[in-house]
Amino acid sequence: MKILQVCKKFPYPLKDGESIANTYISRAMHQQGCEVSLLAMNTSKHFVDIDSLPEDFDHYRQVDTVYIDNNISYLEALKHLILNKSYNVERFISSAFRQKLVQRLESETFDVIQLETAYLCPYIPVIRAHSKALIVMRAHNVEYEIWERMADNFSFGLRKWYFRHISRQLKRFEKEYIEKYDLLVTFTERDLHQYRKMGYHNGVHLSPIGLNLEHYRSALAMVPKPDHRIGFIGALDWMPNQEGLFWFMQFIWPLLATLNPEVELHIAGRNTPNEVSGLAGEKVIVHGEVPDALQYMKQFPLLIVPLCSGGGMRVKILEGMALGKLIVTTSLGAEGIQAVHGQHIIIADEPEDFAQAIHHYLDHPAELKKIGEAARQFVETHFDNKLIAVQLLEIYREEVIKHGLVDAHT
Repeated sequence: MKILQVCKKFPYPLKDGESIANTYISRAMHQQGCEVSLLAMNTSKHFVDIDSLPEDFDHYRQVDTVYIDNNISYLEALKHLILNKSYNVERFISSAFRQKLVQRLESETFDVIQLETAYLCPYIPVIRAHSKALIVMRAHNVEYEIWERMADNFSFGLRKWYFRHISRQLKRFEKEYIEKYDLLVTFTERDLHQYRKMGYHNGVHLSPIGLNLEHYRSALAMVPKPDHRIGFIGALDWMPNQEGLFWFMQFIWPLLATLNPEVELHIAGRNTPNEVSGLAGEKVIVHGEVPDALQYMKQFPLLIVPLCSGGGMRVKILEGMALGKLIVTTSLGAEGIQAVHGQHIIIADEPEDFAQAIHHYLDHPAELKKIGEAARQFVETHFDNKLIAVQLLEIYREEVIKHGLVDAHT
């Protein structure tokens, strides 16, 4: 089977959920005998020097990129606000990218075009005009819901209004394209349900994010002895991560510091803004971007994922669990993973409960280790990338045959 994966940012380095999800599924498909090519935007916000990619980043048959300046312009944002057009979407619409897409489709025949996120749906008419391939939209999130949830966290004010406005625009955008792709792939049951509520009726497949478990097995290691350090890591240019971290620092950290004066918080993340760097103190260490996320995560017996908004599935939770770490998160953070509270993960939505959970497990390392081991086994059972790819490819083959797009041998 020949697959063209289309991404709105280059899927490397593996320091955020989107890059991990896109790289791991394409690599697993390659391992199953597929020819996978990549067409990616190489954005100003997440620019990657293609010539510096590691040698083992070799699973794509062909890689094409187009530079996109997606830096936020407040003037452009204001213009789109006045015109009632989604600036979030418009930043990923490019004539140069469209031309490159046409070139790829005219030079080669594909069985499947896999669009990573709804932001690439505006290119569907181009694909239809130049290819008979099955068009798959792999929804990493329900995009409008992220902004809706952030708006709900404000009782009033300009931010609430603006986030609500963005949410309505994105919902209108997602509904506009909802019947234009052939197959919808979602990471979570909840996202699938939300798309159904918006009116989606075509083919659908639930396919969670998978991990290359061998990669995590080789990195397995508990800290040499119990200590009182806890870790946070996440892309800090993603607003839900910033929001959750500030919530933790405002409402949970003071309680935790009182319960356990020895506790030490370490914060790491790509594109760390000045507001987060300003949180640093005697017991709060801000690392910024770290060279190796897994080596960083291995240092801590306990990792926090304090999310108040967002969508889809949190890869950093899966990675932490795969490393045998105890994860303390919110109900929203654990959404879509189906881990059991107290058995594989700790879920706490109130600041007092969150602080008490961290304090308790730092003081009871045997319990902490037991849950961490159960978490590792849970991920190995449910999130093996190879098995997930096999199941997804079988759906692709069925859909390709059903639509009569190519011969059944693909």
